[in-house]
Amino acid sequence: MNKTNIIHLLAQKINKTFILENEWMNQHTTFKIGGPADLYVVPQTEEELMHAIKVCKQEQIPYYVIGNGSNLLVTDKGYRGVIIEVYKALSDIEVKGNCITAYAGALLSRIANSAYDHSLTGFEFAHGIPGTLGGAVTMNAGAYDGEMKGVLVEATIIDENGVLKTLSLEELKLGYRTSIVGEKGYTVVKATIKLESGDQDAIKAKMKDLMQRRRDKQPLEYPSAGSTFKRPEGHFAGKLIMDSDLRGYQVGGAQVSEKHCGFVINTGGATYEDIKTLIENVQKCVKEKFNVQLETEVKVIGEK
Repeated sequence: MNKTNIIHLLAQKINKTFILENEWMNQHTTFKIGGPADLYVVPQTEEELMHAIKVCKQEQIPYYVIGNGSNLLVTDKGYRGVIIEVYKALSDIEVKGNCITAYAGALLSRIANSAYDHSLTGFEFAHGIPGTLGGAVTMNAGAYDGEMKGVLVEATIIDENGVLKTLSLEELKLGYRTSIVGEKGYTVVKATIKLESGDQDAIKAKMKDLMQRRRDKQPLEYPSAGSTFKRPEGHFAGKLIMDSDLRGYQVGGAQVSEKHCGFVINTGGATYEDIKTLIENVQKCVKEKFNVQLETEVKVIGEK
């Protein structure tokens, strides 16, 4: 990849201040793991985001769009290509009646707080999910009694040809931790959810209760990528791991959380190889003991 040329093309519409070289990904993931990305771009507008993707496609450069890096594991060697970050800059939230429209980089917790401010109920489930709207749409994020599929109206995406399109809920084909966005490699720009009018005190109480349940049951004090494994049909990943006597199992700085066995945590200084080895060993043990194949929920990118 000719970095000088790519930077020149990107800079036609994006300020060079927001085009970084050899940016360490451990600064941009909740796992706090990952080597350098060749280029790290932070578009400030929808137009800049489309331009960044257009440049990568035209020059046939690999690219990956991230929010706050909450469901991401980057390899120790880093990413050969362009990382495009939509977190913070593309995060505006607008409330109209019972609908909330937000850009992909908006944190789910901020959207939930906006819903609370306008006495809208139905999004409390997302208050404690440590991700952004773009990722939530892409993987149909859910927790406790809710999921994106239950509130989403439509999403504006950039398709595989770089064209801006608005897809309805049906067209998004949301399933368990999946959607057409992930399947086709689309990029979410913004999305609209529809909620119900509710009582502010009840909304606040539910958000507080769900957050407390997270604090009690999940290792929020350690870097992680959230729930590591998808829920196997008819089982719970955490229970299978616990029943395999793997609670607290450790490889280097990576550990199966003692608080919740469905979480792999970085106890300090964990590398991608630590996490990878631990996950593979957990999968092997669970398969041998229960004949259940655990699939990871976490997205892995970078040079192996």
